[in-house]
This record gives sequence, C-alpha cells and structure tokens, in this order.
Amino acid sequence: MTTEAMPQSLPGKFLAEDVMAGVRRDLAAWDFQPRLVSVLASDDEASRVYVQSKARRARKLGVDFHALELGAGVSQEDLHAALDELSADSSVHGAVLELPLSPGLDADAALLHIAWRKDVEGLTPANLALIAAGREAEALLPPTPRSVRFLLRGALGDDLRGLRVAVIGPGRTVGRPLTFMLNNRGVTVTLCNEHTRDLGGVLAGMDAVVVAVGRAGLLRPEHVQPQHVVIDAGINVQPDGAVVGDAVPRLPGRAQTPVPGGVGPLTSALMYQNLVRAVKLQRGEPVE
Repeated sequence: MTTEAMPQSLPGKFLAEDVMAGVRRDLAAWDFQPRLVSVLASDDEASRVYVQSKARRARKLGVDFHALELGAGVSQEDLHAALDELSADSSVHGAVLELPLSPGLDADAALLHIAWRKDVEGLTPANLALIAAGREAEALLPPTPRSVRFLLRGALGDDLRGLRVAVIGPGRTVGRPLTFMLNNRGVTVTLCNEHTRDLGGVLAGMDAVVVAVGRAGLLRPEHVQPQHVVIDAGINVQPDGAVVGDAVPRLPGRAQTPVPGGVGPLTSALMYQNLVRAVKLQRGEPVE
C-alpha cells in the first residue's frame, strides 16, 4: 500500500521576515515616521482584511498608518478630491486605494489621481507602463505580483527563464502586472480566466499555476498535475469569517501556498518595502 505524498507548503512568513528586516534598517536611519494612508471606498470585506493586516504591521514598524473611510456611497468626484489631497500633502509618503471600489466607481479614473511616487501598490498607469516596458528598476512594483514571483523563485529556483507559468485571473492588482513581470524574467506565460475551457488541459504542461480570481474553490484536484507549483493569491471571506483562497487546500501538486499565510504576509512586507522606496524617490535619495 502506498501513501500519496502531500504537497510541500510554501508559507510566505520567512521570506517576509527577511524583507521586514531590511525595512526596519531603513526606517531606523530616518528621524521621522513615514505616513501611509489607505483609502476605502467600498464595503468589500476582503479589502478590510488587507487594511487590518497593513495596520498591524505598521504598528510593529512604527509607520504612521491611517485608514481613510470614504464610505461605499462616495461619489467619483469626492474620491478624486481625496486622492488629490493626499498626493499634494507632503506629510503623506504613501497612498493606497483599496480595490475593488463600490459599483459605479471607476478605478482607472481614480488611480490617475495618485502621485506615482506615492503609489506603494504600484497600480497607477505610470508604474504599470514602466513594468510593461521592461523598466522595473524605475517603478514601484505591485506587491502581490512581486510576492508571487518571490515564491515561484523559492520553489523553482532564482532563474525562472524558460519556465511555463499559467496565471488564472487577469485582474489589475495581480494577474495583468504579474504577466509582464514574469515575462520580464523570461517566463512563458499563459493567461487564463474563470471561463477558460478545459482548464485542466490548458494547465497540464505548466510548471506552475498562479490563481488570483477571488472565487473560492476555483482550482480543484482535476486541474492540477504532480509537477505543479500552485501559488494561491485569491482571498475570499466566508460567511463565518474564515479566509480562504481560490484553490482547494492540499491539491496533488508539488507545492502549494496556504491561505492565509502564503502570499499575504510577503505582500504586506513588500508594500512596506515600497514605502521605503517611495520616500527615497520623494526625497531625491538614491534607490536600488
């Protein structure tokens, strides 16, 4: 009788600790507290989970964190005015617009009102254009896609060139920027969505699968091969308050990130690393 091997877990905690050690060193060198403001314009529960995580880490770091609650009924004009004010305020070093916005609000239009050097989520058109152009060294990179790339390197090796990775979910916060960021590292990327036909067949020849749709249970055992590394960047809040990913736990692949505890901790750490980089850009200091 044989026992089926369990997939290796890929927690982001230890990578996050390394990143945070560097952030603490940078913060300790300054005689001021960087100020980060997170803007909420919806009643999305997943967004609130992210904001709470950011606030906890900010307290540990000594970052001056504020959550600006505009309410689910805020108008587009008032949202723009709030973002313009944050962008013009020299005491604010980082601004985050939590997505998704309430129905009827235009995220693309709103993101135009965040100064790109304060865009610690890396989602403004200016930062995304630099990524798409292969000029990552000049940009503030989106933390979640960067977290995914970190975890892929941890599982598959630092040199990702030639690997085949499927990205399920072409969203602006993960899938779209990640596609360019993987391509910039020489990865062959297949972009899928929740409507992709014969998903198992499409994924069969891949080395890794990244899922970031926001639909619990989307990636199931029949979709996964033994060689797959599964990175679950989905977050779904269940009626009982539990947080689950887009992939069924313990899939029959080579390795899988847990939810919570996988992509999330590293994403949070990399956002604060972006805050350090943003401060340096605003102060005219050299950045790596």
